Parts: sequence; structure tokens; C-alpha cells
Amino acid sequence: MGRRWGDRRDGKLIRDIDAMHYCMPLIYPNRCDNEACMTLRIDLEKTEEYLRRRVKEHPGEKLSLFQIVVAAALKTIWLRPQMNRFIANKSIYQRNEVTAAFVVKKNYTDDGEETLARIQAQAGDTLETLGRKIQEQIEHCRTSTDESTDAMNVIKKLPGKRLIGSAAIFLDRHGWMPKSIIATDPYQCSVVLSNLGSIGMNAGYHHLMNWGTNSIFLVIGKKHKRMHYDEDGNALMRKELTISATIDERISDGFYYAKTLKLLKKLVENPELLELPIEQET
Repeated sequence: MGRRWGDRRDGKLIRDIDAMHYCMPLIYPNRCDNEACMTLRIDLEKTEEYLRRRVKEHPGEKLSLFQIVVAAALKTIWLRPQMNRFIANKSIYQRNEVTAAFVVKKNYTDDGEETLARIQAQAGDTLETLGRKIQEQIEHCRTSTDESTDAMNVIKKLPGKRLIGSAAIFLDRHGWMPKSIIATDPYQCSVVLSNLGSIGMNAGYHHLMNWGTNSIFLVIGKKHKRMHYDEDGNALMRKELTISATIDERISDGFYYAKTLKLLKKLVENPELLELPIEQET
């Protein structure tokens, strides 16, 4: 079915929504006022063994733990479509694409520039193809500027910033913002990821934005050791990763969120499942 009246360029209006979810955007219109925050603890034993095995089997491949988390997030959203909803102008939409975004720092200095990376998942994608897309985006971002940054540099030179800001909010609310401006805007994507572990920091809370359409923000912390217990109750130290998730609670319900986060955890802990096409159930 093609685009119908009420649909946006980036999503289709959900017309058969239940009464509670229909009313929630009317009563609670701001995304940042409706955040559900949860934390996942990822056991890295099998994940790191998988990475070591891939290095031996594919010597030239640049596969990282971050790429596994991004691929797992994209597959999770693909298989759990309610997580790919967003609320705009007090209505709920189903996003047309499954996308992930993250910031790339060109060099690790105080003055190092940041640029924006965006990954779009396609039917048939696997860990290999998604990993390649991520690496290509990182390399591109470190050698050039993205479209959104170029557009913002032009806007920065224009007079009347308050009028520009008001116009931008109006256009964003209705999905009319020019593509050149939001081409790599992370807050127009299914999920935004922040890899704090890459700079030696623990996972923490990150708020959602009223700007854009993003409903999920994931923060990845640094790897650390934590006490685990085997089936016989014996204590042992194992390496672990913490991921914190902030989700717009208006797009679904707690039961759906719980199953979604369990799937994300399962995929990161068992990355061989990501070798299956993104649309294949695990």
C-alpha cells in the first residue's frame, strides 16, 4: 500500500492503535517527559571468543564489539517492529526504515571535531554486511564532513536564529525538514548509540530529544569484570558489558520492552546469530 493521507515521508500513521496509546501523545506530548530507562548486563565470554575466532578465520576483517552491538540493535528493531515507532505532532507512526546512528570523533583530542554516522539496514543484511557498512561510515566520517554538518554550517551564517529555530521545529514536527539538513541527523533514526566504553567511561543515562523522531538511545560502557555464579553456586569473575537503554514509553508497553531487551542481550552474547539474515527469527 502506498502513502496515504496522514502519512509522513519517514513513516506511516498507525490507524488501528488502541485507545490508551492513542491518548498518551495527547496527554504527554513531549518525548523527553516519557522516558523509560533500563540497564542490561552482557556476559562477554562467548562474544569475545567469537571475536577471537573471527580474527583467525578472517584476518583482514575489522570486526569489533561495537559493531556487534550495532548489528544486534538493528536486528532487534527489525524483529520487534513496535520499537521502530515514533511520535510526532501527537500521532504515532511506524518508521519506514530501520536505521542506527552514532557520533564519530575524528581524533581523540579536546579540540577534535565530531561528525555524524548513519547506518540503514536492508533485508538480507548480516553481521558481515552491517559491520562493513559501519566501518565504511567511520572511515568516511574521519576523512570528510557529513551532509547534516555541511547544512548546519550554512545555517550558522544566516541571520535571525530565533526565527530559524521556530521554523525548524515546525518543519520537524510535520516531517517537512529538508533531507539535506537531516540526512545524517541521529535523532531522525530508529536508534542512537553512544560508545562511552571507547573513551574508558561506564554506561550512563542519556535523555531522549523532543527534536526529531528517535525513540531509543543506547549507551555502551567500558568492559569490566563482575562476580558471576555457576550452576553449583561457585563464584567466578567474568568480563561483562553494561548497556543502558532509554526508550519512549509511549510507543509500546513494558512487556514488549522486556522481550525486546532480552533479545538484544541474547544477540550480543551469541553473535553467531547475527550471521543469519536480519529478517530471520532467532
